[in-house]
Amino acid sequence: MNPTRLRWSTLAALVLAACTHTAATLPAIDPSDDTACALDGMLLRDFAGPKAQIRFIDGKTDYFCDVMELLSEMLAPEQHRATSSFYVQDMGKADWQKPKGHWIPARGAFYVTGSKAQGSMGATIASFGQQADADAFVRQQGGKVLRFDQITLSMLNSTSGGMPSHGMEH
Repeated sequence: MNPTRLRWSTLAALVLAACTHTAATLPAIDPSDDTACALDGMLLRDFAGPKAQIRFIDGKTDYFCDVMELLSEMLAPEQHRATSSFYVQDMGKADWQKPKGHWIPARGAFYVTGSKAQGSMGATIASFGQQADADAFVRQQGGKVLRFDQITLSMLNSTSGGMPSHGMEH
């Protein structure tokens, strides 16, 4: 192959790769002890229940003291920043009172709504990595298991659908 043709082939491959490149999924990062909620400034460490985070393409991370806050951000039509990934904590593995680690992709989680479990703002949505763990939680705490694609913004903004109405007033 002649050198000119090789350069054009290489250039074409690079342009094609750049056009089809999607941002890598950034991994979850555990918050530090002084990490505050992106919406209300509350320290995450001060509250029980599952936490959540958004990883942005620019490498920044927003943390939330409640899963419902993250779900509202994910479903909000005005979400404009380029995101890489969304995470919630797997409460089948994390300690409810002092949750640390056990981050799972938010879109693949099982969510328990309408339970009697308390989080940062009172009643909360619990997130789980396994259906069996979510079902066991429902047997103990009540509620209903939903997948991400079953949750709507209108459910989060009202008391209908077994969802708590807290968190939106931050």
